[in-house]
Amino acid sequence: MVPPVVKSDTVNVKKKENLQLLRDKDIVFNTLSMKGKAQISINGNNNNASVNVRMLKDKKIWVSVTAFAGIEVARALITPDSVLMMNRLDNIYLSKPFSYIHTFTNRQVSFKMLQDVFTGNAIGSFMEEDADLDLQNGVWLLKGERKSLAYQILFNTLLKSSETNLNDVQSGQALKVVYGEYQQVGDYLFPSNIHINSQAGLKKAAIELAFSKIESNVELDFPFTVPKRFKVIN
Repeated sequence: MVPPVVKSDTVNVKKKENLQLLRDKDIVFNTLSMKGKAQISINGNNNNASVNVRMLKDKKIWVSVTAFAGIEVARALITPDSVLMMNRLDNIYLSKPFSYIHTFTNRQVSFKMLQDVFTGNAIGSFMEEDADLDLQNGVWLLKGERKSLAYQILFNTLLKSSETNLNDVQSGQALKVVYGEYQQVGDYLFPSNIHINSQAGLKKAAIELAFSKIESNVELDFPFTVPKRFKVIN
């Protein structure tokens, strides 16, 4: 008689506990303020600027881009429903549903997913027990699929995200986010550097963010008033 096989893979046996261990490292906040430098490349058009990012959890992501000796050149306000953008150099304004984000990345990218990317949190919708979780070379690797979207999150020794990859080969869409050094912000660790690369068909965008000042749970406003002279574009 063949003895029963005893499963000794504690990684799988304790997957729920290990996922919770990683979730516990997520930064918890009501508001976030991040200031620093940015290198932005859209379809090969490169620009350097200062950037100010403000977040109201689950509700708003506000971005101000400044160049030319402190002059604001662009401002954006992203909510779960909409994307608003102002180009102050050309006096133009864009108002789109949130799905406009999918011009540059996968259709499954949601507001909360975007929020997780900016904060260095592991993408919440992927931290489920149906994903594969393995310990490789002393660090955790989470991977799986959502419909046609394949995802992979590599964690560092601090149990924080070091690299996130989303790929939809079928539609030619990809998003890669690489996190650099983390710094202490209150009780949590926050990435000082974030490199974002996205591709949707022939459209490519790359953003490198280096934050010099990060504050959590401070009082913030999210101003977005469009001057009358601005022209709405499609």
